[in-house]
Amino acid sequence: MAMGRPKAVLVLDAELREQLESLANSRSLPAGLVRRAKIILLSASGKTNVEIARQLETSKVTVSLWRCRFLRQGVSGLYDELRPGRPRPISDERVAQLVRKTLKTKPKAGTHWSIRQIADETGVSKSTVHRIWQAFGLQPHRQKQFKLSSDPFFVEKVRDIVGLYLNPPENAVVLCVDEKSGIQALERTQADVAAGLGLC
Repeated sequence: MAMGRPKAVLVLDAELREQLESLANSRSLPAGLVRRAKIILLSASGKTNVEIARQLETSKVTVSLWRCRFLRQGVSGLYDELRPGRPRPISDERVAQLVRKTLKTKPKAGTHWSIRQIADETGVSKSTVHRIWQAFGLQPHRQKQFKLSSDPFFVEKVRDIVGLYLNPPENAVVLCVDEKSGIQALERTQADVAAGLGLC
């Protein structure tokens, strides 16, 4: 004779079964979610809670819980719910102010904000500023703008150089070497190696 309440019938259509099988076979999703998908698939195949619990090495209470939650909420019920925790220490408005200040203003003695400078200015911790900048992809030290030379003969020099590319002298090779001051090797990262005998 059967004991306890009768289980509600669990029927899966082809689309739902395919979705659950995708979850159950995943190697990148959290293990708990994979196990819950397996619980539902085994339950739909007609196995009892006890059999499923034994096969998946869990308790029948756990099997029953996820089975009921699936019947109430569908696949979305298998995902973890947000748990209450410590509230965020910084409000959305303060985040917006920090982002605006980073993008729209400059420090008194500089061309762009550093994490330390803006942290001191706004009263937000350095680690929080760093996290916000990362979240919004902010990199004030990498300016995305083109700077023109203040040389009075700049235009004439550009015409000469571009003219070489557009109309090079016959049988000539035109090369361009550009010095980028930001990436110069001002100091060697490795010690000089002494040349062997007979080598320059």
